[in-house]
Amino acid sequence: MDQVSAPDDIDVNETQLRNSVAICTRTLNHLDILGYSGHVSVQLPDSDHFLIQAFDQSRSTVAPDDLIVVDAEGEPVRGPEGYHPPNEVFIHTEIYKARADVKAVFHFHPDVATLFTLVDGITLKPMKNHAIRWASGIPVHPVPAKIIDPEMGAALAETLANHNGALMRAHGAVIVAESIEALMIDAIHFVENAETMYKAAMLGPVKALSQAEMQEIEAKTSRPNHIAKLWDYYTGNAVAADVFPTDWL
Repeated sequence: MDQVSAPDDIDVNETQLRNSVAICTRTLNHLDILGYSGHVSVQLPDSDHFLIQAFDQSRSTVAPDDLIVVDAEGEPVRGPEGYHPPNEVFIHTEIYKARADVKAVFHFHPDVATLFTLVDGITLKPMKNHAIRWASGIPVHPVPAKIIDPEMGAALAETLANHNGALMRAHGAVIVAESIEALMIDAIHFVENAETMYKAAMLGPVKALSQAEMQEIEAKTSRPNHIAKLWDYYTGNAVAADVFPTDWL
């Protein structure tokens, strides 16, 4: 299906979401969390459509106007002529269908986390305080192939279930969040947590956070305040490094 050009009267909510997706994508690329492939999406308000970057759009140069509006079946609705959704767009469509609480999805390929899908007897667990986001567990989807159709996407969504992240065997990871800002900070913490467990395992038997410890941390942490603080920190650093223009904020 060919896309139509974006109209000139995109509302202010979509404009801000476009800016935020571009900021998130470029910042995660700058931090070496999102490489040459992988994709960020966010649902549009009161809609089953979502914004996502194009298949071959560079993650380091993507701009708000480059993003595609995609429907619930993975078909492009609006966007620059000739731009097409990523091949694995069905990761996003099927998670959004399965999870009404999810407003943003990130698929990426963090080597340090993917290592935990390649060994027996050790699973990725919450190690650092902000990894309480994954207190319910981090399941492993057993299929390493690319998610190229709705059935494969639905199977991944089933593996994810009500968790906030999942690993994909020999492939990568997917995390979900309530906003694009939260998604970016969660992605940073996800990689930090995997790196911490990997390094701790070199020293001896790992001692993951207990359920009691995670409950205490959660009770004394304001997620909205934490997300806002770190969003400002990382985007401020990115602006200083000329990762994206200040007027996108």
